Amino acid sequence: MRIDTTILSTAFRYFLAVADAGSIRAAARELNIVSSAVNRQILLLEENLGIRLFDRVGRGLRLSEAGTLLARQVRETLDRYDDVVSELDTLRGLRRGRIRIATVESISVERLPDLLAEYWHRHPGIEVVLTVAGADEVTRRVDEGQADVGFTFSTHPLEGLRLVHEETHPVGALMAAGHPLADRVTLSFHDLIEEPLVLPARGMSLRTAVEPLLAARRRDLKVRAELNSLRLMSALVRRSRSVGFLTNVGFERELRSGELVWKPLTDEELVADRLMVISRIGTIPGLAVAAFTDLIEEIWGVSLPRE
Repeated sequence: MRIDTTILSTAFRYFLAVADAGSIRAAARELNIVSSAVNRQILLLEENLGIRLFDRVGRGLRLSEAGTLLARQVRETLDRYDDVVSELDTLRGLRRGRIRIATVESISVERLPDLLAEYWHRHPGIEVVLTVAGADEVTRRVDEGQADVGFTFSTHPLEGLRLVHEETHPVGALMAAGHPLADRVTLSFHDLIEEPLVLPARGMSLRTAVEPLLAARRRDLKVRAELNSLRLMSALVRRSRSVGFLTNVGFERELRSGELVWKPLTDEELVADRLMVISRIGTIPGLAVAAFTDLIEEIWGVSLPRE
């Protein structure tokens, strides 16, 4: 869904065009007008606001700090307007609308596609803008209003955000079905000391969960790789004797088929990882978003009381 900028004043429309294009001339071509008209509107806007909006870089223009702030606010205004237009249409039966979702990689593999398939079965006209990112980036996008709903993992509570759904997932060892330890019912970290390990990268919630174990035994470990991609980790584990540290989310198909085996770790030092579905506090969700979060609670189970 392309946001209609015609509701903006000429100055703000030209300002955003220059911000996106990086120069007066390129913006003028995009707008199909002469460069002088664009330049005049930018100068008038800067004069009225009393601050410089662009810095010259070579032959182009780059948003100044003030310009960056203004561009973000104008785009948020357009987003809110577009959401209102969508909501007005949904009053006629939730036939149209848009949801902005940010999710971590593991949820995007199976659980979120299953959820969206059911949602579209009920509401086929809703558009989804989906971003796959790291856990911290998902949280930031929701907190700054760039995403309506976020699917993330965290080992600690997330302040200032509304929890739609929460699940606790223990950390375990992921390995190929033919691995010598694959027949064990449970494992401890000590059992893996001699194994080549594939670790989650620093900054991931999984790394935070296993860090107490790693810190105590780092010199004894055979670290083969550190990765920020869980799918890549599973691919490496499947093709080698390596062992990865993961929850059992994101590898459902491989676990069902028997290609991979996941064993929970029994170490008390491990911190459980928590799947959290989050939204922004202080905003009233539109009908499309509300229907989506209701579906999450219906299918995944209501784990939290409503506010």
